[in-house]
Amino acid sequence: MLHRPHRCVHHVRPFRAPERLRRGAAPYVLIGTLAACLLAVPAFANPPSIASKRAEAQQVSNQINGLNASLSRADELVNLANLKLTHVRRDIKENRRELRIAKLNLVKSRRTIARRLVTLYTTGTQTSTLELILGAKSLDDILNQLDTENRVSNVDAEVIGQVQLFKASVKEHAQKLAVAQRQVTQLVGMRRTQQRAIEVRLGERRSLLSSLNGQIAELVHQEQVAQMISAQQARARADAARSVQADVSAASVVGASAQTPEGATVIPPSSYGGVVGVALSYQGVPYVWGGASPGGFDCSGLVMYSYAQVGVSLPHSSYAQYNMGVAVPRDQLQPGDLVFFDGLGHVGLYIGGGMFVHAPHTGTVVQVASLDSGWYAATYVGARRIL
Repeated sequence: MLHRPHRCVHHVRPFRAPERLRRGAAPYVLIGTLAACLLAVPAFANPPSIASKRAEAQQVSNQINGLNASLSRADELVNLANLKLTHVRRDIKENRRELRIAKLNLVKSRRTIARRLVTLYTTGTQTSTLELILGAKSLDDILNQLDTENRVSNVDAEVIGQVQLFKASVKEHAQKLAVAQRQVTQLVGMRRTQQRAIEVRLGERRSLLSSLNGQIAELVHQEQVAQMISAQQARARADAARSVQADVSAASVVGASAQTPEGATVIPPSSYGGVVGVALSYQGVPYVWGGASPGGFDCSGLVMYSYAQVGVSLPHSSYAQYNMGVAVPRDQLQPGDLVFFDGLGHVGLYIGGGMFVHAPHTGTVVQVASLDSGWYAATYVGARRIL
């Protein structure tokens, strides 16, 4: 259940400038301008190199996804080609078996015819049969010379013809299978070549992506170092602004803010900009639910621990932390201010330049983000300054 943020009301005693300063408004304009300049913190924009590197990395990542899909298709095409080759080899094996059967059948058929011829010789009365047998050079010669109608039955002749036809058909099929095997073998080789080419490209893309991620990490690190330096400069400007305000304030300020002659609210500058360096030093520490130590942080735990290192005690709750300090308009944020999101369900530490450091959620680590980025811009609630 989300709680509505508590609105702190501060009682302010009317400000009355000394007589020597009421003589003209120009000094206030000049000093106000000087204070605004001193309090201004230069904005950090992502260097174009980081954006371009990230865009390049995304493009390479998209290419890797495409190559992974291509590799998957290539794998399946190799599988299909191998399956075809297996079928062809199985057919060749079966065809060889059929060829052996055809040869055996032909031998058996010829033996059957030979036995019939012997029967004709031993039982026949015609001398022409013996003469044909004795004068023949081979069984084929006998068959060619015999009068089929008288010496060999029509059934025997038909059997011989069918067996020879079958044998010829098997041989022809064997030739076709040999051609098919060569073609399918070539197909398998071609598919594997394509697969290896994709794997080489995929390896190159992955190496490039790894290199780009390393470059991005280095650029981000450099940017964070620059942010820390700028935060230190902002603290120095804030100290100077306090000195200017002390010079022009002749009356005591009651509460957290005072009214200027122009009627604008002046919020005391942050005294705890150094807490930013503490929080940034824990970048990379994993998010741990309920965590409030270097072993792991949740969002309010990081804020509480960082402030504890500079001697300030804060509660371990983003909702309770919203009741601490004073409200700060977004255009007056300074390093060390607490920034709240998602109906007070999330808190981070402002570091300057529109950036803040926080522990986002389970599965992430302490990191830097922008107030202007999608979800944070949409769910921004407000900010508090610890005094």
